[in-house]
Amino acid sequence: MATGRTHRPATRSRGIPEATVARLPLYLRALTALSERSVPTVSSEELAAAAGVNSAKLRKDFSYLGSYGTRGVGYDVEYLVYQISRELGLTQDWPVVIVGIGNLGAALANYGGFASRGFRVAALIDADPAMAGTPVAGIPVQHADELEKIVSDNGVSIGVISTPAGAAQQVCDRLVAAGVTSILNFAPTVLSVPDGVDVRKVDLSIELQILAFHEQRKAGEEAAAGGDLDQAAPPVRAAASSSRKGPDGDMPAVMPA
Repeated sequence: MATGRTHRPATRSRGIPEATVARLPLYLRALTALSERSVPTVSSEELAAAAGVNSAKLRKDFSYLGSYGTRGVGYDVEYLVYQISRELGLTQDWPVVIVGIGNLGAALANYGGFASRGFRVAALIDADPAMAGTPVAGIPVQHADELEKIVSDNGVSIGVISTPAGAAQQVCDRLVAAGVTSILNFAPTVLSVPDGVDVRKVDLSIELQILAFHEQRKAGEEAAAGGDLDQAAPPVRAAASSSRKGPDGDMPAVMPA
């Protein structure tokens, strides 16, 4: 089976826009669910609704793949699953290392979705000597001193960083120096990488803050609709004027836009 080190996804050479690439996993997830229910074909409208996009955008995205469906029939589900999997590079084996086996790293190691999507957790790495040899998800944790050897021995090109923020950049530098060219970063910090290295950042706190913004806006709209805007406003003003101690000193409890 091919490994991630010897093959690169075809999407860049074929000129598929990044926005389209970002939606391909959504289509694949919806198509996989249809396949599991033995649904043979699907219309663009049905698939778009399942993926959470509009049908015109879906048809445009699929045109980059050379897939246009059949009028009155729709798209062949199994063929699209194969086609999208191929474009995403999921028809080959991608060995992955996870660095930082705390609560989050252990949860990632136990995630069953990696193997079914073409990713093999080749190694778990942690800087704590006490963790060495401890099995997590059936894989013994290896010490960080072995990082470069592990990457080389397993032909790893994708690294997952789930360390504390302070250690993330050093881990990133070592992964890149060892030959890793794609990094999924769960650490709450921005990583600096050279050209040719791709980084995807997952920050759960940022996502929660965005949801909090929308909840606050909805609450304000409901208050305004109910004629309670004047009653709702004072607590917001009071919060904005208060302060709390942050990592950089005093900071307002409600940050300005």
